[in-house]
Amino acid sequence: MTQRIVLATGNPGKVRELGALLAELDMEILPQSAFDVPEAQETGLTFVENAILKARNAAAHTGLPAIADDSGLEVDWLKGAPGIYSSRFAGPGASDGDNVDKLLAALQGVPDAERTARFQCLLVFLTHDQDPTPLICQGSWEGRILPAPRGDGGFGYDPVFYVPSHDCASAELAPDVKNQLSHRAQALRKLVEAMKNI
Repeated sequence: MTQRIVLATGNPGKVRELGALLAELDMEILPQSAFDVPEAQETGLTFVENAILKARNAAAHTGLPAIADDSGLEVDWLKGAPGIYSSRFAGPGASDGDNVDKLLAALQGVPDAERTARFQCLLVFLTHDQDPTPLICQGSWEGRILPAPRGDGGFGYDPVFYVPSHDCASAELAPDVKNQLSHRAQALRKLVEAMKNI
């Protein structure tokens, strides 16, 4: 029987990416929006804490196993910012464009060599909301911050994240290529392997 798992995100970009990457498992991945799950309060100080909070919240409201990710961009020049605040870097309710604009303003005049950055993704799987041993997997994707946005694919900071191996912005990659390289893809490959043994 196909196992139903709730995905603890309302972000349609993440639902698409994670759904495509989990397609090989015999699991039905349902976004938490299908159950009217309220957003979890992201009060953690790390990606892993926030991912666990989101997964517990989704599992508690649905009674299903849950997968949650917390991910973001770490810029070395900014001492790891925006980090866990990546989606609200420019304030509550900020758009992707607002966040990118704030990031580019903060890096104005910083030379290319010092614009190093990485995307981090922490993925958590809980079998139920009281699961004391969450499955935790991490992926990192190294790159640099471009001086201006490029491309129209992806979401979030993809237009300003330079991918050295492909000499382009993440937003210029074909979706299938991004799904091979990205921090989320790396973390998810580890999670898929681990879940085969559950």
